[in-house]
Amino acid sequence: MANKIELKPIDQQVIVITGASSGIGMVTAMSAARGGASVVVAARSQQKLNSLVQQMHEAGARAIEVKADVSDRQQVQHIADVAISHFGRIDTWVNNAGMSIYGKLEEVSEQDSRRLFDINFWGVVNGSLVALPYLRQHGGALINLGSEVSEAVVPLQGMYSATKHAVKGFTDALRVEVEEVEQAPVAITLIQPTAVSTAFARHARNYMEQEPKLPDPQIDPQKVADAILEAAAKPTHHAKVGFQAKLNTFMANNAPSMADRMAAKYVDKQQENATPRNPAGTLYESGEEAEMVEHSSVREVVPARGDPLPCR
Repeated sequence: MANKIELKPIDQQVIVITGASSGIGMVTAMSAARGGASVVVAARSQQKLNSLVQQMHEAGARAIEVKADVSDRQQVQHIADVAISHFGRIDTWVNNAGMSIYGKLEEVSEQDSRRLFDINFWGVVNGSLVALPYLRQHGGALINLGSEVSEAVVPLQGMYSATKHAVKGFTDALRVEVEEVEQAPVAITLIQPTAVSTAFARHARNYMEQEPKLPDPQIDPQKVADAILEAAAKPTHHAKVGFQAKLNTFMANNAPSMADRMAAKYVDKQQENATPRNPAGTLYESGEEAEMVEHSSVREVVPARGDPLPCR
């Protein structure tokens, strides 16, 4: 017998979003708030969280912030504890926090690679395993952010590709165990966007001699936010967001040799003709200095270095 999962409308939900201080997470949080949800936003940057929650309160939304590093299970548990204490339940948990490293795989240090896995992969594991007991109680959605490179790959972001492959493997296995074997009332979704126009590249650890970027075309983060919130209200196995995500994953799965040749052409397209602005990025420390920049349907907090760059 099929496991029928019913999810609440967004305006009846308590939604937790990690990595909510910028990019996809911020746009999703604002969209959820506009949709009437109670929102818990989490990230490492207290300053950016405070600014975001202030905006949400000014718009009449119910929102709270929790400073946390998702690589630490105890800090992730604290997010859940605060959500339960304030709102009484969790209906949707979105594991969005993530970043990248630009550089050839042989050049990236083991320490940096492990740190990236701690954030991108173990952050998803921590959030998923912390959230599940609460989602089981009344039913709910667990939504993990993968990428088109959960199936395809991109040179100069090889370790990022590896983390997103791991996220997909974990999420798919967890879905089978929870939805199919256990028959629990929890919908588990993997979101796989193509490149998204945010400040993501700016936050990355950079080993290159030029400023990093992602190639065109990038999609608006609102499209990813819409896919996330759709999955929060309607059980969804996975969602590839953007034409390039669909094309690149199709090629990777059906014409791998051609996909490799296509991927190789993205080396130059991921480098600006400019020297690196901040090679360390935010791999170990959050970027607290920020400015408010108009971006699509929401103002995004980005480091004060000029125009926002493409990202995820």
